[in-house]
Amino acid sequence: MLYDASGQAIYLFDAEKSDRPKCYGDCAKAWPPVLTKGRPRATGAVRSSLLGTTRRSDGSVQITYAGHPLYFYAFEGKHQVLCHNVQEFGGTWLVVRPDGEPAGA
Repeated sequence: MLYDASGQAIYLFDAEKSDRPKCYGDCAKAWPPVLTKGRPRATGAVRSSLLGTTRRSDGSVQITYAGHPLYFYAFEGKHQVLCHNVQEFGGTWLVVRPDGEPAGA
């Protein structure tokens, strides 16, 4: 599965069917978007060809992977996965595999 450089698990939200984020307000407080100020860089098993970005309504830039906007879970420590296959805010939150697909439920 994917982690950021600090070891934070990365999730996708299956209610999002395109690269346009739908997670705002209380959703984004619990599931903060993975943001960038520059071009995202691939390391380890991450495929650079699957990395992208999308602009959020506040102008910030969110990282996408295989077309999915990416998120963290706010109440999770480094190298923890507490919320895989959790239903919240109208969809299911799933960790992301290096091939861009959600990990099995």
